[in-house]
Amino acid sequence: MTLTSERHVEQRDALLGRVLDATLGAFDLLAIHLGLDLGLYEALASGGPTTAPDLAGRARIDARYAREWLEQQAVTGILTVDDVAAPPDERRYSLPAGHAEALLDLDSLGSVQSMPRSIVSAARALPTIVAAYRSGDGVGWADYPGLIEAQEVANRPAFKHLLSQAWLPAIPDVEARLRSAPPARVADLACGAGWSSIALARGYPLAHVDGLDIDPESIERARRNAVAEGVGEDRLRFHLSDASQPDLAGRYDLVTIFEAVHDLSQPVQVLAAARRLLAPGGTVIVADEKVAESFTAPGDEIERLMYGYSLVFCLANGLVDKPSVGTGTVIRPETLRTYATAAGFTGFAILPIEHDTFRFYRLDP
Repeated sequence: MTLTSERHVEQRDALLGRVLDATLGAFDLLAIHLGLDLGLYEALASGGPTTAPDLAGRARIDARYAREWLEQQAVTGILTVDDVAAPPDERRYSLPAGHAEALLDLDSLGSVQSMPRSIVSAARALPTIVAAYRSGDGVGWADYPGLIEAQEVANRPAFKHLLSQAWLPAIPDVEARLRSAPPARVADLACGAGWSSIALARGYPLAHVDGLDIDPESIERARRNAVAEGVGEDRLRFHLSDASQPDLAGRYDLVTIFEAVHDLSQPVQVLAAARRLLAPGGTVIVADEKVAESFTAPGDEIERLMYGYSLVFCLANGLVDKPSVGTGTVIRPETLRTYATAAGFTGFAILPIEHDTFRFYRLDP
């Protein structure tokens, strides 16, 4: 065998192993999605160790399917089983406490629900995505079943536990203004299901927060979430609107845009509108994807993850409205700097805020 052919075999076998690992992971995601949609994890968490017939009764599903799902979950290591040698319908399965938190606690920083929900959403929309790749058209959020929910559960824990506790306190003048009188006004652009706006209102009891988004379903979710969290409309309101409304100009001490600039078809125009919202002394804080500063291949896990999201979600969504700059999920710092400068900002800084997947920017007029 020649050195060339040996290298060929090594490459082939390495890719085979990688695709096998990915396939195992994909089946895990599908099985987790089944467990979430059917309420199987909730039944295990609330009722304790269970047999397949018991789980079927609790969750109101077929007993044979219950047995297959429980066995797969035990084989893949998500559930534990008390006696592998027991007859199939007598084995008792348990959900470890740490796994229960990751799968069911939507406020946990270790929540994993967004990942299976995102992948299944992309799979459901795949024919539409394929057609878009051929035509150059975009794919709207409404064409991805369950994606709004997946995005909501992805960012909810970080906003709830980090936004007012770690991220904004790292910007002393912004933190001071939010905690001082007269009450600061905040515009949270592209607020989605509202968890960033809710976190701002709860974390800063003097501030008045307006959450703005152009997606009706997201705004309805945001309003329901605010009610459920006990945040009243006296300081938090959600608006089905963008930032271009002339009556909003000059009203806000802080404008935030969390994980949204890369989705915009015309980010320069939106950033310019955000700048017009600012009162004297106000600033814009942007959080977007923490990708590498320049293209390199192969990339690390974060780069691979962001390109994955871009391939099936963000680039396609950003191409819905034409013309579009087509940013995609992989928005590098220099790209955002270019957008900010074109929008009229004279101050641009990368903030010293540490996070695994977000990079934070400050834009000053």
